[in-house]
Amino acid sequence: MSLTIAHLKKGQKGIIKEVSADVIPLKLLEMGCLPGNDVELVQIAPLKDPLYININGSHLAIRKETALNIEIDLIEE
Repeated sequence: MSLTIAHLKKGQKGIIKEVSADVIPLKLLEMGCLPGNDVELVQIAPLKDPLYININGSHLAIRKETALNIEIDLIEE
């Protein structure tokens, strides 16, 4: 099983490894959700959806269903 943004815990960081471009909205790609960029899980909404993330300084809210399609490599600190 590959690790995705949806598997991060609050405060954890990763590097985007692979993005399923056919299921990710174009707007997310335009805002930096691309392979090689850093991502951090900032907050999880009370009902576990959406997830608030920081991608290279941009704060975004994405659905958990979308986050499951963005593979990452975890950054160990």
